[in-house]
Amino acid sequence: MSEFLITVLRDLTSRNPHPSQEELKDAFKPYQDWIAGIAAENRLVAPPKRWDLDGRVVSRAEIVQQGPYAVNNMSMGGLFLIRANDYDEAVEFAKKCPIIKYGAVVEVRMAIPAA
Repeated sequence: MSEFLITVLRDLTSRNPHPSQEELKDAFKPYQDWIAGIAAENRLVAPPKRWDLDGRVVSRAEIVQQGPYAVNNMSMGGLFLIRANDYDEAVEFAKKCPIIKYGAVVEVRMAIPAA
């Protein structure tokens, strides 16, 4: 079994963000239930975290800028680690994220063991 990073991306920066605060409120309990279901299957490695909208971006020549800078208004809304047999199974977990119906995007990446 492999570990997969699940990243929930959503519009946090535009004038009319999606999901809206009201939509997020409506999705909160289903989101908690979705995570609890993953945990109940003993697939949750690291629980979800919320992230500050502010941040810092470090680039070459040690330039530090205030950020992060969203691409297409999509910013990281949360992330966590799960266990799955393969990408297909991890994607099946991701497809059930209740915030998708409000415009969020869920990204799935497999952890590569360090050499």
